[in-house]
Amino acid sequence: MQERLLPLLRCPVSRTPLQLQVISRKNIDFGDGTGEVISEGILFAGEDWFFPIIGGIPRLTVEAFRDYADFFRQHFPDYLTRRQQLEQKYPGLIAYVRRKNRKTRKSFTKEWSLYDYQKDRTWEADREELLRIFLEETGETVESLKGKLIFDAGCGNGLLDQLIAARDAIVVAMDLSNSIERAYGQNRQPGALFIQGDIQFPPLDPGLFDIVHSSGALHHTNNTELSFLCLEPCVKSGGKLSVWLYHPRKDFIHNIFNRLRSLTSKMPFRWQYYFLLCLLLPPSYIIKRLKGNNQNRREMMIALLDWFSPEFRWEHTTDEAACWYSKRGYRSVAVTTTNTFGFSIVGVR
Repeated sequence: MQERLLPLLRCPVSRTPLQLQVISRKNIDFGDGTGEVISEGILFAGEDWFFPIIGGIPRLTVEAFRDYADFFRQHFPDYLTRRQQLEQKYPGLIAYVRRKNRKTRKSFTKEWSLYDYQKDRTWEADREELLRIFLEETGETVESLKGKLIFDAGCGNGLLDQLIAARDAIVVAMDLSNSIERAYGQNRQPGALFIQGDIQFPPLDPGLFDIVHSSGALHHTNNTELSFLCLEPCVKSGGKLSVWLYHPRKDFIHNIFNRLRSLTSKMPFRWQYYFLLCLLLPPSYIIKRLKGNNQNRREMMIALLDWFSPEFRWEHTTDEAACWYSKRGYRSVAVTTTNTFGFSIVGVR
């Protein structure tokens, strides 16, 4: 973790500042020079919550104190006492986040573990196209990004965040899944800062960001509007909130796939993965090739996992999303892009 990130962070529950205990540091080559980062540490929020920094990444989910128990047993002598206090004080909250996040985290960790940073495109877009889409979705230009503070909520493989940071912006990239580890490991931009966190409990100082961007993430939570509600306070006055969502389609194959995913998303994860790999990938590959689609097998498998694996996959109309902005006082609300599967919408706070 770079120390420039610490002032931006807050406890995801209490929203209070975090105090840092450094365990170890290391040097990282960012391409234009070497910088020292915090490799391991603990972040404390008063007497209650505590969070690990592991592999340079702050792990700021509510359930992190349980997920990274081995780390805490090694580095935090009071761990078991503090853990017991949290479990006794917040049993409902802890049960809620564990229930809603367990399958989602596993699903997207597997999905992005397949991605090859040297060979694969992201949703059929190469790097230049990926940045162009972001600019179109947010109504920005390469020039206007300079100096902006941006929050990417649900960053996936993290490639877009490198591209944004290379344009002299500072971007905080967050994902719930362990894909954040590969995203961080691939990064060579000092302006791209990576954290593990939950969209419904954003671990950041509210009212801080010029742009909050969430592409293809809110609809994979247990409640899209609730996640929108939890995310939007991160936008500063006069800043932008940009989200990309699936929309409903009047298409026979689309509806058949959604019926099928109601079954696959409930399968044990190992069965689910091999069902997609052995039964859906071969015909999908042939059909896409016949249609002239040049996705490689990994890209196709990532697309299949994205559709059929997540526990949650909601679809929303543009009017429905615009209503969320209007209820919260956003202005200049506009749909900026539309394609076969979804749309992006942006508003100014």
